[in-house]
Amino acid sequence: MVLKKKKEIQVDAFILDHQQLEKLQRFSKAEEQNLASLLLHCAQLSNGIQQIQCIKQIMPLVKKMDQNSACDPMVKACLDILGETYFALGVKNPLKKVLASSLNGLPEQFMTLAIQSFVCCLREELKTTDIYLYRKVLDNLASCMEDFSLGTVTLNVLFSVLILQFLQKSLLDIQEENRQNHGNRIVQTQLMHDLLIAIKVSMMLVQKLQENIQGSLWKHHESFVWQSMCSLLKSSANFLMDATLLQTVQTTSGLAVILFTKAMYEPVEELPSLVSDLLLGLIKHAGVPAWFVSNCGTLCTEELPDSVLLFLCHGALAMLEWKNGSMGENGEKLLLDIVSVLLSLSSELKESSTATSLSRILAIWTSSALAALVSGSPNLKIKLNGNSDIIGKLLEYIYTHWEHPLDAVRHQTKSIFKNLLQIHRTTITGSNEKSDPFFARLTKRLLSLEWHVKGKYASLGCLVECVGTENILQLDRTIPGQILDVMNDQSLAPYASDLLETMFTNHKAHFTLSFQESTWIDQWHDIWVSPLLVILCEGNPDQATYIIDYYLPKLLRYSPDSLGYMIRILQASADANLGSCRTRGALGALMACLRTARAHGHLELSNIMSNGLVSTEYIKQGLVHQHNQVCIDALGLLCETHRSTEIVSMEEMELIQFFIMYNLNSQSPSVRQQICSLLRKLFCRIQESSQVLYKLEQNKTKQELLGNSSKRHPLGILQQYKDFMSSVCDRLFEALFPGSSHPTRLSALSILGSIAEIFSVPKGKAQVFQLDQEIDSTRVRTLIRCFASTFEEVKVLAFELLMKLHDVAFNLQDSENLDLLFQAAMDLSTSTKPYDCVTASYLLNFLVHHKGLEHICLGKYVEHKPWMDENTSVSTVEKNTLAVIKLLLVNVEEEIFHAKKSLLQAAASFPIYGRVHCITGALQQLPFNSLTLVAEWKEMVARLILMSYKLSAVVSPVVQSSSPEGLIPMDSDSESAGRLQMILHEIQPQDTNDYFLQAKILKEHGKAESEKLADHRPVENICTEMRGKERQTCDVTAQMVLVCCWRSMKEVSLLLGTLCKLLPSQAASEPSDGLITVEQVKNIGDYFKHHLLQSRHRGAFELAYAGFVQLTEMLSRCNSESLRKMPEQWLSCVLEEIKSCDPSSTLCATRRSAGIPFYIQALLASEPKKGKTDLLKMTMKELISLAAPLNESSSVIPQVHALNILRALFRDTRLGENIMPYVADGIQAAILGFMSPVWAVRNSSTLLFSALITRIFGVKRGKDENSKKNRMTGREFFSRFPSLYPFLLKQLEVVTSTLNSEAEELKIHPSLFLLLLILGRLYPSPMDGTYSALSMAPFVPFIIRCGHSPVYRSREMSGRALVPFVMVNEVPHTVLSLLEGLPDSTSPYIRQNNIHGTLLQVFHLLQSYLESKQLVSSDFQQGLGDIITCIGTKLWLAKRPNPCLVTRAAYLDVLVMLSTHLGKFQKQGMQLFGFWEEMNGVISDSELVSGIPYSSAIPGLIQYLQSITKLAISVLSVTAGPGIQSSSSPVAKKIAKPSLSIAHLLHCEFHEVRLLALEAILLWLKQINSKQIAEGGGSVLCLLIDLEGTFLTMALKEKNLQCFCKVLEILYNMDLRNVLPKTECSIKMNPNELLTWSLNIVDISNSTEIQSIALKFASKLVIHLLQNHQQISEVVLKKWVQLIVYFCGDEQQTEMLLAAAEVLKSVTTFLLINEKLILGLSDTLAVWKCVVLLLQNEDLVVRDAAAEVIQVAQSEKKISKGTEFALRIVNAPMALDLAFGILCELLQRWGEIRAGVPILLEWLLGDSDLKRDSETSAPEEDDYLFDKGEVNFWGEKLTQVRQLSKHLLQLISMTHLTLPDHGELNRLSRIALDQAQLVGHLLRALRPTPEFSKTAEFTRLAIQNERISVCLKILNLLKSDDTCKNENLEK
Repeated sequence: MVLKKKKEIQVDAFILDHQQLEKLQRFSKAEEQNLASLLLHCAQLSNGIQQIQCIKQIMPLVKKMDQNSACDPMVKACLDILGETYFALGVKNPLKKVLASSLNGLPEQFMTLAIQSFVCCLREELKTTDIYLYRKVLDNLASCMEDFSLGTVTLNVLFSVLILQFLQKSLLDIQEENRQNHGNRIVQTQLMHDLLIAIKVSMMLVQKLQENIQGSLWKHHESFVWQSMCSLLKSSANFLMDATLLQTVQTTSGLAVILFTKAMYEPVEELPSLVSDLLLGLIKHAGVPAWFVSNCGTLCTEELPDSVLLFLCHGALAMLEWKNGSMGENGEKLLLDIVSVLLSLSSELKESSTATSLSRILAIWTSSALAALVSGSPNLKIKLNGNSDIIGKLLEYIYTHWEHPLDAVRHQTKSIFKNLLQIHRTTITGSNEKSDPFFARLTKRLLSLEWHVKGKYASLGCLVECVGTENILQLDRTIPGQILDVMNDQSLAPYASDLLETMFTNHKAHFTLSFQESTWIDQWHDIWVSPLLVILCEGNPDQATYIIDYYLPKLLRYSPDSLGYMIRILQASADANLGSCRTRGALGALMACLRTARAHGHLELSNIMSNGLVSTEYIKQGLVHQHNQVCIDALGLLCETHRSTEIVSMEEMELIQFFIMYNLNSQSPSVRQQICSLLRKLFCRIQESSQVLYKLEQNKTKQELLGNSSKRHPLGILQQYKDFMSSVCDRLFEALFPGSSHPTRLSALSILGSIAEIFSVPKGKAQVFQLDQEIDSTRVRTLIRCFASTFEEVKVLAFELLMKLHDVAFNLQDSENLDLLFQAAMDLSTSTKPYDCVTASYLLNFLVHHKGLEHICLGKYVEHKPWMDENTSVSTVEKNTLAVIKLLLVNVEEEIFHAKKSLLQAAASFPIYGRVHCITGALQQLPFNSLTLVAEWKEMVARLILMSYKLSAVVSPVVQSSSPEGLIPMDSDSESAGRLQMILHEIQPQDTNDYFLQAKILKEHGKAESEKLADHRPVENICTEMRGKERQTCDVTAQMVLVCCWRSMKEVSLLLGTLCKLLPSQAASEPSDGLITVEQVKNIGDYFKHHLLQSRHRGAFELAYAGFVQLTEMLSRCNSESLRKMPEQWLSCVLEEIKSCDPSSTLCATRRSAGIPFYIQALLASEPKKGKTDLLKMTMKELISLAAPLNESSSVIPQVHALNILRALFRDTRLGENIMPYVADGIQAAILGFMSPVWAVRNSSTLLFSALITRIFGVKRGKDENSKKNRMTGREFFSRFPSLYPFLLKQLEVVTSTLNSEAEELKIHPSLFLLLLILGRLYPSPMDGTYSALSMAPFVPFIIRCGHSPVYRSREMSGRALVPFVMVNEVPHTVLSLLEGLPDSTSPYIRQNNIHGTLLQVFHLLQSYLESKQLVSSDFQQGLGDIITCIGTKLWLAKRPNPCLVTRAAYLDVLVMLSTHLGKFQKQGMQLFGFWEEMNGVISDSELVSGIPYSSAIPGLIQYLQSITKLAISVLSVTAGPGIQSSSSPVAKKIAKPSLSIAHLLHCEFHEVRLLALEAILLWLKQINSKQIAEGGGSVLCLLIDLEGTFLTMALKEKNLQCFCKVLEILYNMDLRNVLPKTECSIKMNPNELLTWSLNIVDISNSTEIQSIALKFASKLVIHLLQNHQQISEVVLKKWVQLIVYFCGDEQQTEMLLAAAEVLKSVTTFLLINEKLILGLSDTLAVWKCVVLLLQNEDLVVRDAAAEVIQVAQSEKKISKGTEFALRIVNAPMALDLAFGILCELLQRWGEIRAGVPILLEWLLGDSDLKRDSETSAPEEDDYLFDKGEVNFWGEKLTQVRQLSKHLLQLISMTHLTLPDHGELNRLSRIALDQAQLVGHLLRALRPTPEFSKTAEFTRLAIQNERISVCLKILNLLKSDDTCKNENLEK
């Protein structure tokens, strides 16, 4: 919506030298303007734009001159100067183009003169000898050929000799220079680009000037031109073969070779066959001209490199003429040869750049083939028909590459497919395209693909354009719905929406052509718009969002009229269907449609409002909707417009204010982001429309016109804008109150930040609003307090905002306050809490911008230097930063000195890392390019580096020890202190550190312990002393020491990384200019190397890595040779060290090689991506050879390192596609490593394998292990990693050979599991054609054999892995052959493992078959019938003759799946009755019926029982169905009597059986309750008759917790009218006793699940009894209320809170908002308080559940009062406001105001005991190092206080309530005044700037302070006048 400002064009002016100016002055005349004076004037202008205007005046002036003036020396001189100027201008300067176009219009008589001048100038240019100036000459030659007639003529004059000579020379010179600069990347890159331009220019010249030299004179072999051409050809051929050059240079050389050959070769007809032979390696020297062999000899070999072939193909396609058959049969042969070469290359070239080129060149081939076909021979048409071999192979290529990870390849694949369809259409012209078998087959195949295949969408889109949407819909009408279903996945949504757009556009066009009347529009809407509306209202939230983002705008853009249709439908149901927290409802859908329509300019908001399309109330409901996205859409409707200057109406502003009231506190980052971005659009609109209004205001005439119209007055609107912005800012600053949540602060600060940015004051423009004017000192203080937030984002936003306002901010702060802030920052910088130093850093970074910082704060610490004042050019920031860093550095140096003596002392009282963090922070905001105090900074940098090394030396022993995590015992008993001595003795890396001699406990006051240590008292004494005086001593935990050490290492690393950036990137500038020297940089590099390779603590080496990355990135860009070579040297050194496996090596072989992978990652990631990545190639080659050693080497350590490093590299996204060529080798290394006898190798191989699976198949987004997302087709997998095909096949063969031995011994092959894991990730594609050499079939027998593994998990895996390898139509055949392989009951030799594996394979195959989309086809029915028949033949496996329970269970699982499927899709025909009869037989034969003779210890028993129970339940639910019950056949009657009842299952002794039965019953109940079972579905009901008594008995007797829980849930879901009559006879209880029993369960149970369901059941009983006027004793009711209150407590689990919310919702109507007070006032209010508590819970689900209470209350209100509209589906903040409003109304309705208000006042005051809180908070602070105190993610106490007080004040003013002598009020008054006194005392007792030093305590007191003052204010209102007077007198 907001338009970007156009960039101003910069034009560099040209300048003439002294001689040229003199010449012009000689000829110029003062009295009249001639050419010379015009040029002189032009040259004196300093602005390029003005010079352009001036040059444009030259031609009109020249055209006025007479014929004879051509002889005038002035003209000659001017033309000379113009020529010199033209060649001197840079190629990108617009002046050059303007000059050329002016000279194009030069009159005829001056042409000769001009040519002479230009030829002369160009001659001079061509004499250039400096290689680095060649580029300018080449650019000039290129410019002369671009639409510049004079330039072209000039070139023609000089072409033959000079230019060719120059080009020859330049090509050779640049190549030589490149060779000499090997390794200097910057220079080499520049030379490569020069070379590229030189080749391009030579090609342009030959193309442009061929006609001029076409005479065959030059083809005479002695002529100079011929020899030059030969030289150019030779150079091009050499470049083409030179693999060290950039790929673009090689590509262009490929074009050049073909172009030059084409120009030189005779006869031309033979050229195609020459190129063909060249590509196929068939060149016979005899038939080829000698000049070609001598110049292109390197190309005339049999085996050309793949990349060279690729570039030659490209050259042939681009440079030869394919249209109108000019090359005849040879040309056609060449065309076919090229494609066969390209297709053979596609399996070879795997590197990303060449793969991209190949796809692009194939696309060019398809375009050339299309061109050639138009006039091609019939033979060519046959060869390129859709059914031909070539097209088949190209389709293979497409199917393999349409999911390629590179965008470019996917995009080209689409173009190739599109062109292929066109090629086929061209070959069948004349016949009917729609019925063409090729298209029909392709459509069918594409539709049978899964929708998660991205390539399907683009291909279908192309097909639709050929065959039409209608034809595709005839195949399957549900396609639009299927595509919309796919849109719940964001990665597929863009593809799906593009396909839908193609389809509906084509469909509409088809309708428009076919039908004359407009009746078809309804049909079109039904297909394309109606399904969309259903999803918007009820679909899943993500899906609706993506449809709105991607599909809706396309639909509206194409068919704006459909908007009316959508709005009409949605409006009708908007009030009834408002949505919920999970769905948008019609209201949400309406908001989304209106928003999109307004944003794309289809609707104006004023029209929406005035036409009554939607009322303000509806928008309000949208703005506070429970569903986040509805809020965003409603806000979007207000903020997004098509015009950025549309005036914002009053209604919009009021609605926005309403929105900001309730939506700042959103926990979702994406929602906050959207809110900020939408409000930003609104503010931009206000800003831009205000500028328009100011212009209107200035323009008086327009204003008079306006006066006549009814529009608002501009000044009035501007005033409204100002008021609106001011009130928004007030609300945002209010939101930063004490205790406001983290999301609220983030939202408020982000929005304030964008206001400050948008309304910044540009010079000379009136601004409608300025944030500066809204700022006062309290607001500045509020922003500074945000630095104390524990969330860094809040600090960042507050800091940025203060920087935008820093002038105002400092003017409002007095010096005393600044001094306190500075002091606070210095204190925080040595705090032991790690997050405090971050606060200190922000404070200091803010303060250094203050001009008076030195005088106010620094004067105390640093001696003042007078020269600082004198030097006025020094910026405030630089001066202050230097002083602050100096001060910090002095402190650090002193602290390091003390830390050397005692590291424990340092860790406990002044950890050093905070100071270093502040130094780094200060450095990072310095403008390094514009420093003035260079000498001071140099000295400072040197000191900082020295300090870093010293600090590192002190702390590194801990970080580098072999076990850094536990260097000091956590407890102080003597035994562990003794152990510590041993550890310290072992590692001792630095003996001077006396902390290695004894474990110590420090005095809190920081007295040194040295005296104690001197007399070496035994450790026990120290420990006892500590126990005696707990308060005085502080125990230094291992955590403290470790944190101090690794954070110090982290800060040192980041500081050094920051300092490295100070090295000037150009070494050409004097080395003295840099603040840091090359030597220092080298030392820093060695430091990082040392630490990355030695550190053992992950925190330390990960952060050293962060600093090291900064260094390596700087080195790769650096100009100094020695520095640039360093990464390479370091890399080879470390690889050597890894290879050598020297016993003295200090490399860490445990902890996943610790820092080594990081080190190598940093070195490789800094290598430029565009280059040849030689380092990566070298490293990968080394590592792969180490990771998969050929011989069993003596040491495995190098192998472990290599595997660990490879893992890190494959996980590193920065290496991108460059690492893909090594994936196959990595997989091989991992699988082979898995077979190693050494655990370390196996462990590292597993980690590497996992990283590779993620790299190949993508990051797993969902929880489903077997989802289709992270998979690929076998063809795609093996074509991307061809070497894995033979490898995996070979490995599988080896693995399965061990499984087939006849002896049943346990031989397990280690890599079986990994192989099955990979194979299970592949899936078959209907596109797998006949051409693929990588067929999946050879894998099938091996995988089937894997099912015989003795390992259970491997058998399971083989079951899953088989599925992808069997095509859907092959499944029945495979299943039948597997089943036939099962033994008969009479077989002599039965192996249960084999049976089990086979059954699992059958199970998974059947599962995939039944889920497939082919349910409707007749083959499917036939296949299923065969399977059922075959299964019947092996039924003995499910019965008692089979002794193994595990295989019985596996067989039963297959039967359960079939039974469930057949039950769902009741098939016709008798054979199914037979199936059910057999199932009944299996069940009645089972132990479930006859009793179970085993104990549960038998293997597989439980599994068998569960399977047989599932079968019984499945058969019960089917046989109870109407199909069988109503059938008259005798078999059906027999089946209808079940052999086993549900009651029988419920009485089984095994709880697993009972649980399954109960779960099934619960499911049926829920279906009955939600009316899912149709009217005829008495089926399931008849199974549940008379079971109530059973459930009640079970409830009392059930011992298993899960079953008990399910029983309670069933009772809760049953109708109590059926349950309660049975209580007496079943369990001898009356309903009241049942209620008491269930409340007791809640009390005594330990399971939250049982407690929750018992409370829900009890609550249902309470309501039922009260509604039926049955008495419940007071005590029981009280207990019930207490339990609800207990459930809503702060620390309860989510499950209990949700149960409480459900209970509250169920009792709302009857108890909470009833006209009568059934529970009594105090209990009712206690239950209401629970609602309030839940509405402030941290957990969103709980708040949403609690908001439903308000929904019920508001809906009742709407019904009872008959109001037009009430906010119902609201978010928690709005619900809280409504809750207090409803409560105050209820108090009036109940007539209980006098009793109720004091209770609400108590809520206001809160129940905190301040004294206790302040005492307990003190010691806790040091207990947990990282504990950030109370972190507030959502609930805000003051929000509740402010809303409650607002409603109380309204209530008091409405009812004029006074309570003069109310005892309760007096008591409250006393409490409030006492608390006020205490809070004041506690606040005064805190140190200065308590918001930083004691943040939590300060916040708590500030909140309480406001609560008390609000409470006192209301109390004073309530007391009558005279008591107020008395009290005031007393005060």
